[in-house]
Amino acid sequence: MRRILLLLLVLSAGAAVLVWLGELDFGPVVITHEDEHKIVLFLGNPISVRTEPGISLRPPFSSVRVFDSRFQYLNSDPQPMQTRDAEQPVIDHYVIWRIIDPLRFFSDFPQGMQQAAEQVDRVARSDVREVIGLRTMQELVASARSEIMDDITEQSSKRLREFGIEVRDVRINGVELPERTEENVFARMRSERERVARKYRAEGDEEGRRIRAEADRDARITVAESRKQAEILRGEGDAESARIYADAHEAAPEFYGFVRRLEAYRATIGANTTLVLPPDNDFFELLSGFEARDEEGP
Repeated sequence: MRRILLLLLVLSAGAAVLVWLGELDFGPVVITHEDEHKIVLFLGNPISVRTEPGISLRPPFSSVRVFDSRFQYLNSDPQPMQTRDAEQPVIDHYVIWRIIDPLRFFSDFPQGMQQAAEQVDRVARSDVREVIGLRTMQELVASARSEIMDDITEQSSKRLREFGIEVRDVRINGVELPERTEENVFARMRSERERVARKYRAEGDEEGRRIRAEADRDARITVAESRKQAEILRGEGDAESARIYADAHEAAPEFYGFVRRLEAYRATIGANTTLVLPPDNDFFELLSGFEARDEEGP
């Protein structure tokens, strides 16, 4: 029993040593992790590829090359590039990429990741320059920026796939204008804003004239309606007054004549009024009547 336990202990220690050596890429065991690709080499030539996580064996005197299977971030140096309308903005972009075919990658880039990153940078930069050359400055900074980046990503992905590389994304994260171009852009923007402002002012003036014309028309209509109503009311009042006068004259014609004559005296003769009329003038008939009564006495 003791010998069995000792044997199990030795076997467990041996397995632990093999696993430890496998982690260091030594010994007969190859341990592949989730974020790795591994190629087993014999005399410098690939004999097997490990792309899935797990444990496998390798022949004696072989070696292992390890490649990172995670996405890599490559930030390219800003470079001036010409657009279709002859502008030259400085473009800053980055690339997200990873290894999908380690055997092809090892064949094309024997020096490893640095050599591959340089190739990715060259291809992406060339594609960025080519696609931007087909677009205007306005499309680059505003209207078609997402479409431009999608076109660059698709083009770079096709070109780098033959190297065992997948390009997930090419993004433009900065567009800077040269000083001369920036001044021209600002001048165009200023001119455009002034044009829009003039358009709005013209529309506002036109609308103001329309509103004032409508207000003047409504005012004239209102005044005309008011005058019409006033004339109607004045005519009705005059008619009613004439009717009342007529009724009063029919009821007491002498009294009515007497009142009318008094109103004429009041309207004509004032404190400082001098009239030169013959004594027999009809205007003083009423006064003459009163004078005759005074002379006769009661």
